[in-house]
Amino acid sequence: MAGRNRVSGWMRRRSQDTGSSAPLDRDALTLAAARAGFPVAPAAHPEGFGCSCDRIGCPSPGQHPLSMAWQTQASTDPQTVAAWLASHPLANFVTATGIDHDVLDVPAEAGHLALERLTADAAAFGPVALLGDARMLFFTATRGTPADEDEWWPCALDCHPETADEHPGIRWHCRGSYVLLPPSRLASGGAVGWLPGHGPDLPLPDPLLVLDILSDACARFGYEPEPAQLVWDR
Repeated sequence: MAGRNRVSGWMRRRSQDTGSSAPLDRDALTLAAARAGFPVAPAAHPEGFGCSCDRIGCPSPGQHPLSMAWQTQASTDPQTVAAWLASHPLANFVTATGIDHDVLDVPAEAGHLALERLTADAAAFGPVALLGDARMLFFTATRGTPADEDEWWPCALDCHPETADEHPGIRWHCRGSYVLLPPSRLASGGAVGWLPGHGPDLPLPDPLLVLDILSDACARFGYEPEPAQLVWDR
């Protein structure tokens, strides 16, 4: 798969470029995400073989917010974000989902297959990020925000940080969840990076249109959820 090889090669180069120091363009990329309307908050970063937080045996090193109040703290204000960048020079950053956008998070192999279909069908898809070599993040419009309680509806695919392992296939990050933003560093030595040409400035697509294609791709690799998982309540 030529497309998959190109993307994989780009991510390998990106991981090598970031090295052990602060990721290249961290400040510019984080500010660009905030300007695009993605609420951001500072997160821990990998440190040695562990996490920069003070939790012994942290289960998600470098992949969680610094503050327990991240949902209310997350901001798109450039001055606030710039202050965090200055005061936390090594920090990763997360974006809180379910406010401006949702994220459909799938295994990388299924994500690459979905991208081929989207490209072949000339379908519009929005920002896409690669979480190392393991997962792919498809940013979409949100299903609802705390201000639209009547418009928000739950789905069994909904994923929160503490329930991620329960969703080996599709994870739907919406209210109460977050994902790492590029160019966050991973404890594995990899990094998070935008798919070339698919950064945060693109329009956010309808989540159901993207979900349909991602579901087909996951089924091809044995990640097909139980039928009941695709049923939601309005």
